[in-house]
Amino acid sequence: MPDTAPLYAALGVIVLSGTIIDLLWTTIWAEGGSGPLTTRLMSGIWKPLRRATSRESQLLTLAGPLILVASLATWIVLLWLGWTLVFAGSETAVIETSSQSAASWVERFYFVGYSLFTLGNGGFSPKGSVWQIATVFMTASGMLVVTLLVTYVLSVLGAVTQKKLFASTVSGLGRRSEEIVATGWNGEQFDGFDLPLNTITTELNQLTVNHMAYPVLHYFYTQRRQYAPVYNVVVLDDSLTLLRFGVPADIQPSAPVLKNARSSVETYLEMVDEMFIPPDDAPTAPELDALRQAGVPTVSDEEFADSLRDIETRRRRLHGITDADARPWPQADTM
Repeated sequence: MPDTAPLYAALGVIVLSGTIIDLLWTTIWAEGGSGPLTTRLMSGIWKPLRRATSRESQLLTLAGPLILVASLATWIVLLWLGWTLVFAGSETAVIETSSQSAASWVERFYFVGYSLFTLGNGGFSPKGSVWQIATVFMTASGMLVVTLLVTYVLSVLGAVTQKKLFASTVSGLGRRSEEIVATGWNGEQFDGFDLPLNTITTELNQLTVNHMAYPVLHYFYTQRRQYAPVYNVVVLDDSLTLLRFGVPADIQPSAPVLKNARSSVETYLEMVDEMFIPPDDAPTAPELDALRQAGVPTVSDEEFADSLRDIETRRRRLHGITDADARPWPQADTM
């Protein structure tokens, strides 16, 4: 051990530094997304599950909890391993208390474990002031990491609840965009859209912020479409598209409300598109005929088609996130 001890200590410092950077990057840096290690871990779990299952498979509902548990376990194991390597930096860094003999690898691993997560049992102790101070830092790091991880898990679970709240608010207005728009038509104007759109916009903004702070939220999947945020973001945006481009200007809801809602969708798209999803092909357009059958005045099909061409990139990106989330496009959904 004496010849290689400094190498073990150096390797331990590298492992600890990488682990702490990744942990803080993921849990504290609200605009930083996830750390490099966590990003690879999330992708490494999600992609095989996505390839091995069909759309809306129950197996995908395991992805979020599995990724969260795997991330926590990885940080804890690497922290434990890193400190074990640091305490291998000297043959006498850890000694058996009664016999004063140098601890073995297994005993060092044991000493690091109970020092990280408990106050220790006295069977083994650090020898020398340097290793005593190192033990203090090790114990402090363990307490701080455990506290941080508990806070992180509670925050993620709260954000999971919020994303379902947003989805249920949208789905409560209708399962498809044409249904939502037709429901708001009272025969003369669109009545009462301002309040629900403002509420939905606020919830979508909160969802976007939560996704930026906790990227693992993207992988908390649900089979029930009424609680699926991505699916309902698409339904919401198609509803806004119909209200903005599918009906005459003189009967449209409040322009500031529509603009604010569409801007919130765009912000959400920029966040998700940057982290996860490449643009995809253009999806099926909303149906003006469904509105006409409900007695809602509409623009001509040609005028509506021209408007859709102007926002084709936006709709491709929506199609991309829908496909990546293992969902059907709402307009092509036959269920």
